[in-house]
Amino acid sequence: MKTKYLDKRGWRRLLRSDYKEKIIHHEGEEILVGLLDIHKVRSPLTVPILDKKVRVCDNHYKWLQIMPKNGNYSLTVMYDDRGQVLQYYFDINIEHILELGDARRTDIYLDVLVLPDGRYELVDERDIKRAVKRGQITEAEHDYAYVVANQLMQDIEVDFDCFRRFAEHCKRTIDQ
Repeated sequence: MKTKYLDKRGWRRLLRSDYKEKIIHHEGEEILVGLLDIHKVRSPLTVPILDKKVRVCDNHYKWLQIMPKNGNYSLTVMYDDRGQVLQYYFDINIEHILELGDARRTDIYLDVLVLPDGRYELVDERDIKRAVKRGQITEAEHDYAYVVANQLMQDIEVDFDCFRRFAEHCKRTIDQ
């Protein structure tokens, strides 16, 4: 497992960026919302998603990061330089620490990527299998990650607009 900071400290791809965050309450849940404003990158990042290649990081892009305190996932919504959503990226996590200025999560390798049209895919299955093999996570943690990912995919299938509205609410809140 890896501890990952929401402000992307140490990410060598970023040459210049700004980051702001706040804790909000939404439907009884405490949520840390962070916005990474990417001004300049060393090189763009393009990733394959389903049948597309999508540039998700470049100069003047933004990443909205949403981390519910009691959730078992965090969500990063990636926007291009015109403010258009590129993808919704769900990280499966074991733990969230909502400390302003030091917000972090314990990532358990498995992720669900969703395009703006609601099509999704499960990714990083090789990484989680390798982590079990190397003793970095237990079989129980492996199984937990799949339970969470499968529930997320089921929720996306049933009502992806719920996630879209939630992300829009978080973006409006942090932009205020």
